[in-house]
Amino acid sequence: MIDIDVRDLPAADRTAAPWKNGGGVTREIFCHPQGADMADFTWRVSLAEVAADGPFSAFPGVDRTLTMADGDGMELTVGDRTVLVDGPYVPQDLPGDVPTDCRLLGAGNVVNLNVMWRRDALPTAPSVAVVRGRLEVGPEATLVVALGEEGAEVAGRVLGRYDAALVAGVAPLRAMGPTAVVPVPVGPRSA
Repeated sequence: MIDIDVRDLPAADRTAAPWKNGGGVTREIFCHPQGADMADFTWRVSLAEVAADGPFSAFPGVDRTLTMADGDGMELTVGDRTVLVDGPYVPQDLPGDVPTDCRLLGAGNVVNLNVMWRRDALPTAPSVAVVRGRLEVGPEATLVVALGEEGAEVAGRVLGRYDAALVAGVAPLRAMGPTAVVPVPVGPRSA
């Protein structure tokens, strides 16, 4: 039997930090290497709050997957193309180094799950899946983030909205509401 190791990452323990460009706030869920700043991370997962129209921070050499978890949506201008983010829980892949402007589609904040990674540092891009129901995660390390108000349960841990768990090993997941599953990228890109 494979041991399961679970690291709880509760939403209540996260502090808001200003965006790199000061245009919003982000709450880091997990970062590799641990303790890295915005210039030094290999990959990073956070929840970002967008409260007003304006530009996104630029991240040279970084790609991101953005998944709206709350709000009325956004229209993004990414370079010369328009990306409509008007439905929750639909992962959207975006380059982090192309100028991106945001226009909110309604009143109130939009909350996005952001998975960002350096293109030249990982052998493959991280995948983001939003699931509901019962399944198993693992055996590789997996980050689980409850996005819906209904929460989730993984390896016996109950997750409320925006709580997360880093799970190593095969573990049962019961996603009562929309839950993001992100396999942890492993190893450097080979030369």
